[in-house]
Amino acid sequence: MKVLVTGAFGFVGRGVVRQLLGGGHDVVAVRSPWSGGELPAAAGLTVGRADLRDRAALVPLLAGVDGVCHLGARTRVRESVEDPVGYWDTNVGGTIALLDALRRADLVVDVPPVVYASTTAVYGLADGYPVGEDAALRPANPYSASKAAGEALVRFAASAGAIGGMVLRFANAAGAVDGHGDRDLSRIIPKTLAVAAGRFSHVDVNGDGSVRREYVHVLDLADASVRALLVARAGEAMTLNVGSGHAASVREVVATAEDVTGREVALIHHPPADEPPVVFSDNTRATARLDWRPGRSDLTRMITDAWQAGLRTGE
Repeated sequence: MKVLVTGAFGFVGRGVVRQLLGGGHDVVAVRSPWSGGELPAAAGLTVGRADLRDRAALVPLLAGVDGVCHLGARTRVRESVEDPVGYWDTNVGGTIALLDALRRADLVVDVPPVVYASTTAVYGLADGYPVGEDAALRPANPYSASKAAGEALVRFAASAGAIGGMVLRFANAAGAVDGHGDRDLSRIIPKTLAVAAGRFSHVDVNGDGSVRREYVHVLDLADASVRALLVARAGEAMTLNVGSGHAASVREVVATAEDVTGREVALIHHPPADEPPVVFSDNTRATARLDWRPGRSDLTRMITDAWQAGLRTGE
């Protein structure tokens, strides 16, 4: 297959590109104006430049494509609260532009498979955990609301017969891809390791550190994305949780990081935030439909991979 990947230069996107190329597929990696870093040159890899919201720029990049992995988005929750319009412009507007460009592009197939990267944050405060795909959506911020809106667009486009839609609700990505870790210090694992490396003095923790969240290795996410692309059915939409199926507390993350690095991580506690005490998803539908397992998503392995990547890159 020839696959266009938006968000190809991001943390998860890098993993998806790696898995696609490793499986013998050709990749058109979209570099947006805000993309950073580079992808290693490889046979079958083409880089195209386009703003996700620019239909005219996307159409030629889609020529000859068999499918799409749509990972491109702005993803920081607190930033989305400060800039809700900008987040919806990119995340929802970019998805609209991509789906419209698909209608106008010279594709290999009439009804292409489209994998859409969403988030388990769309559930908000659920009635119980693990939360399954049929639970009510209660997005609590502009970021998660924009992803829920993107999901709806993909499902409607599939029901109209325009695409084969695969909505993947990702848990928190962790680990590393070919020596590249997550650089987003608003997330607990990168920030904890940055403190262990001496780049910062402490980690800020809301409450006592008992809040539990779900983490999944970035390469497990990438593997699920490629498998979803291959099983998508024209004119249908499927929604799958892609996570480890269990949660770890902030205290567990910090303790594991201290064990892995052999260094103490200082914490400063703040009043508890208004947030769910635990969030994790039921991944049984994904394991069955994709014949997939999150085999790399042990907390120690994810933190070890991220730490070793930071040491190699000097981050």
